[in-house]
Amino acid sequence: MRGGGRVTGGLTATDGYDVIVIGLGGMGSAAAYHLAARGQKVLGLEKFTPAHDKGSSHGGSRIIRQSYFEDPAYVPLLLRSYELWERLAADSGREVVRLTGGLFLGPAECLTVAGSLRASREWSLPHEVLDAAEVRRRYPNFTPDPGDIAVYEDKAGFARPELTVQAHIDLALRSGATLSFGEEVLDWAETADGVTVTTARATYRADQLVICPGAWAPQLLAEFGIPITIERQVLYWLDPVGGTTAFEDQPIYIAENSSGMQIYGFPAIDGPTGGVKTAFFRKGIETTPETIDRVVHPHEIQEMRERVAELLPALDGPLVHSATCMYSNTPDQHFVIARHRDSTRVTIACGFSGHGFKFVPVVGEILADLAIDAKTAHPITLFDPQRLVTSENSIA
Repeated sequence: MRGGGRVTGGLTATDGYDVIVIGLGGMGSAAAYHLAARGQKVLGLEKFTPAHDKGSSHGGSRIIRQSYFEDPAYVPLLLRSYELWERLAADSGREVVRLTGGLFLGPAECLTVAGSLRASREWSLPHEVLDAAEVRRRYPNFTPDPGDIAVYEDKAGFARPELTVQAHIDLALRSGATLSFGEEVLDWAETADGVTVTTARATYRADQLVICPGAWAPQLLAEFGIPITIERQVLYWLDPVGGTTAFEDQPIYIAENSSGMQIYGFPAIDGPTGGVKTAFFRKGIETTPETIDRVVHPHEIQEMRERVAELLPALDGPLVHSATCMYSNTPDQHFVIARHRDSTRVTIACGFSGHGFKFVPVVGEILADLAIDAKTAHPITLFDPQRLVTSENSIA
């Protein structure tokens, strides 16, 4: 393992690397760490500052869960991700995750409930099924409709995205990576003997390239023809009626109503003046990183308050603060993680569709596998871009 990693403001083109990682957000920072920890000479390039708030890996908290309603095929990756979350916490000395338990509520036939129950049963995950009366008894803040049920998962909780990104950055540096921030990638290319990456400062060369572009995927991966749309999402922190104390020990939740609209939220984790975070899930507006509206408008705040108050009446309080982030959505809302079909040097990870952060540690491990060995033992068939791409000149 190499030592002596550094943060730099610019390098020379003569520096040769085993792997260049483009993008040091959630996935890229994890990839840089796993690669450097395996002895690779790594250069990481990031357009913004470390653990920035311009993309998708910010906002103070992200739900983690194993009873995965999106598809049971994700569960093996989640089980490994939980192991790596624990290791990351120990190695970094940071509380990157906290288990609070989780409630997945709604009508019995809705995706949130039926999908969570399916994954739990298929993988023998510990869980309970609660009727509305039991939910109210255990968690008095919640007022589900009388016909609703909930799947309760004890191992659900939340990750801290900024702490996670910073932890992976710090560990990557400790393992010998060179990371450059404030350096936007302008172009990249494969050559006969490697890859080159061009920024405003220099051109770098390496044997392998890992691209983790986040919301910038449509620009950086345009030639691959992968259909990805970028959505603006809003996060809200509301001040509960009566204060935050009653919300400190409650579980995370995802709740779906009869119309199929999902909301999600967290305990009060930011102190008595920090409010309680909640948001709509998949209620975004198509945008780009350059044109995203960062202003949260009064009608949006009012809509959020009214919807969350149906489930948590005490959250019908004033807004403490808000933030915007971006989802990078594939048409089927599954990820893209793959080696370029016609290349032995380029690996991509994108299209995490608003539910990817809980996989950050294991995606980093997978990307290191693919860059070094061109294969991984992890089940990633679901993420093959061939399912999405029709262009003859694409990754498929």
